[in-house]
Amino acid sequence: MTVGGHAEVGGGRAMVGDGKLSADGGSCQPMGEVFIAIAMILGDGNNFFKSLASTYGKLAIFVIGASAGASHGGILISLAACGVMMNIVSTTSDLTQDFKMGYLTLASPWSMFVSQVIGTAMGCVISPCIFWLFYKAFKDLGLPGSEYLAPHGIVYRSMAELGVEGFTSLPEHYLTLCCGFLAVAMIINGFKDLVGKKWVHFIPLPMAMAIPFYIGPYFAIDMCVGSLILFIWEKTDKAKVDAFGPAVASGLICGDGIWTLPSSILALAGVNPPICMKFLL
Repeated sequence: MTVGGHAEVGGGRAMVGDGKLSADGGSCQPMGEVFIAIAMILGDGNNFFKSLASTYGKLAIFVIGASAGASHGGILISLAACGVMMNIVSTTSDLTQDFKMGYLTLASPWSMFVSQVIGTAMGCVISPCIFWLFYKAFKDLGLPGSEYLAPHGIVYRSMAELGVEGFTSLPEHYLTLCCGFLAVAMIINGFKDLVGKKWVHFIPLPMAMAIPFYIGPYFAIDMCVGSLILFIWEKTDKAKVDAFGPAVASGLICGDGIWTLPSSILALAGVNPPICMKFLL
């Protein structure tokens, strides 16, 4: 089964990767054959770690954006290449991990490969439909101040501009501020490591402080309410908190994500909630 599994992994990478490329790269004709080949080579050679898919996508932005240049639409080309790269790495790494699990459980590599191809084909149809639903339901989708922000979109476009135009595309004093905040974060983390357990809880975590700036203020409200619930729960029944706290938190996070699709359907149908609750920050 080991030999067959390795053969299936190689074929799976090629077939699933090509399927994602044809679905995602079909509307990116300006990229040209050279840029598509670069994205495929980089994606197929680094597909064993799904958690690094975004890292490889950023690599594609800088490499292909700098190669194309601003005069040849380097920003759009690099973003398209990033999408191709992330889809290839994410999907094929899933397949690789599935083969590893199948080897441990003595599952059929062929059945897992066919299931992965079917799931990828379904995603090529379902994902655009979901995007179209959001696009029609929310006219300001992804814009600053809208209900559904796109912080990743702003960040990735900024990286594409940086890759194409260099540091001259950054605002004035941008690098100075970045280096300054990085130094402050390192100093705060150093203090957290040096002080004892008695005082460590009173020192803020720089990463947690940065998340609301990246995602939006609503995240801070969610975390504040969740932390308050956890604090009260710990005071009333600490044993149950230790046993069920992570499960309850996961359920609340998943529930928020699951409700996103029904919420967009109601908005598309023009249904307004009877009560609107809004926090002014």
